[in-house]
Amino acid sequence: MGRAIAPLRDAAAVQSTRWALWRALNQMLPTHIASGGRTKWNRTRCGLPKSHTLDALNVGKLDTVTETITPILVAGCSGRGQHQRTSPDRHGFPRRTSPRIKTVHGYTTGDLVTASVPKGKYTGTHTGRVMIRTTGRFDIRTPHGLAAGIRHTNIRLLQRGDGYTYTHQPEPTCA
Repeated sequence: MGRAIAPLRDAAAVQSTRWALWRALNQMLPTHIASGGRTKWNRTRCGLPKSHTLDALNVGKLDTVTETITPILVAGCSGRGQHQRTSPDRHGFPRRTSPRIKTVHGYTTGDLVTASVPKGKYTGTHTGRVMIRTTGRFDIRTPHGLAAGIRHTNIRLLQRGDGYTYTHQPEPTCA
């Protein structure tokens, strides 16, 4: 019998914490609260499809939605490299050491770049995240694959790497 009561106690603890948090915030700033039913009512009244981003737009007090943006910007975590100085083999012994420097010819791994390659295996224009090499020949990861060994003189910086990868996607709809 004690097992069935524990989830109810957990739910009660979450609810009481939620209301205490709202009261504390409401003393500092004027805040409004609403239910999921209010969000659905706003969404159907404005004639919008169900999606996470449009639900975030329809939360709380709302007169009308005059404009939505599509495609949406999606940010994903990509990191800023690794701190590991050596790469071990399968037995744990050092296989190779990583260079101490993080920047080569003004570029850092993770920067968004565009490369215009005049000749060779990867002839053409490639836009993506760069992986630096101390040799000056970099790899560029694009949505279409990997362009390897691109000379640093053929590369132009678009955006410094900030630990995130940005993509545009059409507005997803929930079932």
